[in-house]
Amino acid sequence: MLASVGLEHHIHRVDGTWHLLVRPERAAAAEHQLTQYERENRFKPAPPTPVDIVDNGRLGVLGYLLVIWSEPFVEFIAGGDWRAAGVMHAGAVLDGDWWRTVTALTLHADLGHILANSLFGSVFGWLACRYLGSGLAWLLVVIAAAGGNGINALVQAAEFRSIGASTAVFASLGLVGTFVWRRGYLRAWGWRRSFAPVFAAIAMVAYTGTGGENTDVAAHLFGFACGAVIGLAVARRNLRWLGHSGQVLAGTLTCALIGYAWWLALAQ
Repeated sequence: MLASVGLEHHIHRVDGTWHLLVRPERAAAAEHQLTQYERENRFKPAPPTPVDIVDNGRLGVLGYLLVIWSEPFVEFIAGGDWRAAGVMHAGAVLDGDWWRTVTALTLHADLGHILANSLFGSVFGWLACRYLGSGLAWLLVVIAAAGGNGINALVQAAEFRSIGASTAVFASLGLVGTFVWRRGYLRAWGWRRSFAPVFAAIAMVAYTGTGGENTDVAAHLFGFACGAVIGLAVARRNLRWLGHSGQVLAGTLTCALIGYAWWLALAQ
């Protein structure tokens, strides 16, 4: 750089250290040129991508809790063996009972099971609702979770059974992780930090989704994977064009899908 502006200089190595030498009367000019060069070529990070928050997510969380908590009460009032009708039974799913991949999401083994899914589902679902809107987020989560249960049925033995909303919980986690990464909300922090949402989602799956005696690890992983794929697919779309009416329609379709699945299950 000094050569390009005509400043005479020499470079010497003394005891393993490189030294840049100029005449004393040219030292100030050389220092000025070097300072200017460093200032002009300093790395400038890309401007941060503005985070697009679609809604506050409270309505979506409320709807989620209403669905999973209403099932035991409705079952108690209506009577009947809802668990047998709605459990994700691998053999039955492969024989055509696809609705079990959906109905199983609303069934729980005990109070601790439903409380845990209420907590984690509310947190991860709230994040998904904020980025995608309450209606669309839960529609995609239910589709991803049903897909995860379907894949689980393919790889398990025919007599395998599972229940619980945890597949949907991890589907929402995968959805949020890849959606935020693909949107580039952390891109300005460098490529390593831009992957932080994906790494955090994977860490949460490893920490909360792989322990416990009765944990269906495969369902958690498949639900997460399906959610991650859907998150990548929708991240480049302009979700605001749905508007309020579109979100309401998506939420209605979600409830209709769950209701239709239970209608088919109880009609057998």
